Order: sequence, then structure tokens, then C-alpha cells
Amino acid sequence: MADVHCRSGGSDTPDKGCLTMECPAKTPGGEEGTPVIWKQAPKAITDPEWSNYPAVSGPTCLYDPEPGNVLADIAARILNDFRQLPVNPGTLEAQPFPHTLKGGPTNFYTTATEQAFNLTILGQTVHLTATPTSHSYTFGDGATLGPAPTTGYPIPETEWLTNATRTSHSYTETGNYQAAATTSYTGTYSVNNGPPLPINGTLDITTPAKTIHVWKTEKALVADTCEQNPNSWGCPGAETR
Repeated sequence: MADVHCRSGGSDTPDKGCLTMECPAKTPGGEEGTPVIWKQAPKAITDPEWSNYPAVSGPTCLYDPEPGNVLADIAARILNDFRQLPVNPGTLEAQPFPHTLKGGPTNFYTTATEQAFNLTILGQTVHLTATPTSHSYTFGDGATLGPAPTTGYPIPETEWLTNATRTSHSYTETGNYQAAATTSYTGTYSVNNGPPLPINGTLDITTPAKTIHVWKTEKALVADTCEQNPNSWGCPGAETR
């Protein structure tokens, strides 16, 4: 809640900085703001008293003649504003890439990160934070993974195609496949430097697809090297069979 009486504690003790704070109009002819102290009480307390409302931030200016109403209006629309944010979904990474082998574990991971934004909503300064909480993978061959809390992680090249991570996938057929990852973000928002509040809903964003080329390998015993015989089996100069 925003305390327009500038009380800094659970009593009627005023905050001198709040009392002397000036909140000039943001636009010519506009309304001046109201100095407020932001307070927060635990949800577990059904009918909190003033002693249950410690100050959490402020003083700051709230630009609305009825601060309680504008907070409710922002809360009613915040999910839609959250879902309009230009959140960067990150990228889907694969090891090895762009070519991998049939039957070998291909390691996938995402680079999604937490992001912060500052908006003006209904004349108030609103700070939003988008945090990646779960990830779903589509590998292009009909297989999927998730939602899972882990973003995955890169592994050394020596472990490619041998080490299966929690986000690895093995292709059973050769071909070209479109793989992508969808990240689900949860959010919080605060109004005029007030306490962070949870956003009831998520923002789901999918990375651009990546083409994975799945090949197969063949083995054979040969009598000489490609340097000795460029036309030997498996060498660049050999005829395709």
C-alpha cells in the first residue's frame, strides 16, 4: 500500500523527507504528485494493523489523486503489459552443430536470461522483471522435452556425441530437422519504486528455429591413407558408391 500520510513506521511517526518532498507535475498544467511511503504486510495476517505494515521503500512520488485506485488499475492490466515486453528469448544452441550423427546424443541448451524493463503505465513508473523459469524443446523429428527448469549447458567438444546431458536428444533417422526452444517467463512489477509484486501469468517465447543436419557414418578397413591413395575408400577423391 502507498501511505500518503508519510508514516515511516507502524505508528504515526512522519518521515521528514517525505513531508518535505516536492512532486512537481510531469507535464505543463498537469497534476502534482503525492509524496508516499510504501508499506507491505504479510498475506498471512488476515486483518493487519499499522504495526504489521513496515515501510519497505520511499519516499517517492505517486502521480494520481487516489493512489489506491491507480494501483488497482495497474494490477488489472499488468499481465497484458508484461506479455507485450520485448523480451529476448535467447537462442537455441546445439553440440555438435550444424551437423550431428544419427544415434549419437546431441546436446541442446538455451541462452535465456533474466531481463528488466522500465515503463510508464497510467502515469506511474513501473519496473518489470522477466525471469526464465522453464524450457520446452522441440527437436523437429516429433520428439519433445519439457517443460524443464534447466536451461542446459555447454559441454567440452571431447564429450560431443558421447555424453548425454539432461537436455540431449538422439536422432534415429538421418535428415534435416528444425529444432527450437520455448521459454516460459514469470514476472514481478513494482510501482514508483514500491515493493515487487508477482504477476499472475507467464510469458512464453520461442527461439528462432535451427536446422540440424543428421548424418550417418560408415566404417571400413583400408590398406592405405588418403595421402597415399586419394581414390581410396572414404577419401575426398573417391567415387561415391
